[in-house]
Order: sequence, then C-alpha cells, then structure tokens
Amino acid sequence: MTTERRWQIEIFVDEHDDHTWAEARLVVPDGRASKPPEQLRGTGQSRRRNGEIVVQEIEDELAVSRALWDLAHVLWTTAVTDLEAVVSGSGSR
Repeated sequence: MTTERRWQIEIFVDEHDDHTWAEARLVVPDGRASKPPEQLRGTGQSRRRNGEIVVQEIEDELAVSRALWDLAHVLWTTAVTDLEAVVSGSGSR
C-alpha cells in the first residue's frame, strides 16, 4: 500500500537597508514531526556592501536558498537523532 504525505514549506523574506533575510518553516500536518514546529525552520541572509548594485530578485534568491539549506540541515540532524533513538531502543518511532 502506498501512502502519500504532503509537507509544506512557508518562506518569509524581509528586506533591510544592507541585507535581505529569509526564513523557511516546515509545516508538517498532524504533528507528525519529532520536533516542535518552531524548531523546524532555517534562516538565511544575503548582505551587500555600500555601492553594490542591488538586484532584489537575486538578493531574495540568495537569502531563500541559504534558509532552505539551513532547514535541510535541521531536518537531517533530526532524522539522524530519531534514527539513533530507534536503533538504541529509546525511541518509540
């Protein structure tokens, strides 16, 4: 039997004078994740120096890609921790 699950990622982008900041939050329905929702997030930013040409789309892409990269690391770390708990017998998954 095949079961499909759908996870969503919300991305927030905030522009400041000298940098663009982004946050990627994983939304897992029914509380199926082992970490609380506020911990399933990644952040990233892009910075620019005075005098640099600003192309906002590129600034956004850099900040968002870094936030997604950070979120991927959070998920990987969570999976490794959960797997170790299951293998050691201390987890209930």
